Amino acid sequence: RRIDPAMALMKKHRIPSPDIFITSQGTRIQYGQALTEDAVWRDHIDYDWSARRVREAMSSLPGLITQERREQTPFKLSYYYDESKAPSLHDINTLLRQQEITANVTLSFGQFLDVLPVRASKGQALRYVGQRFDIPLEQMLVAGGSGADEDMMRGNTLAVVVENRHHEELSPLPDLKGIYFASRSHAGGIIEAMDYYDFFNRCRAPDA
Repeated sequence: RRIDPAMALMKKHRIPSPDIFITSQGTRIQYGQALTEDAVWRDHIDYDWSARRVREAMSSLPGLITQERREQTPFKLSYYYDESKAPSLHDINTLLRQQEITANVTLSFGQFLDVLPVRASKGQALRYVGQRFDIPLEQMLVAGGSGADEDMMRGNTLAVVVENRHHEELSPLPDLKGIYFASRSHAGGIIEAMDYYDFFNRCRAPDA
């Protein structure tokens, strides 16, 4: 989610503004009311990234339609993905490698494809923030429901997969420890997980 709709949603539901925003699939990190961008992170993910070369490589592929301009950022190229016509993620990654393009390709809910710098993802951004502010990953609760969330849930964080998930994209996760599968969707699933992990007290899985 971009920063603008995220802030609008929080305002609508009267949710307090957080101290840290990680948005646009982990390509942007911003702080405080002024939304000061983390220049170190921006420079870090800029390594070996060429949006122009990615656009040129992707332009010849069937089944991909460029999303609206507002969804495009310097470090995120977004497409609508038609599974019946488009190459698989594996084939897209192969094509990019053949052209010596390093990138991170993610698919969300079977229809939203994003191409990011190889150093950028939700999980990598989360771990960077944890390290910078000395926040243990074991005390972070992450929630997701699509393939773009998978790397965020792997590792030492507490994790919840909400009920409104894309089952195929997250099919490898049930075999991993430390991931809770909620019976509720959206925010309800997050609240359910907070209770499961006793987030404000023990802050760990019941069997930990």
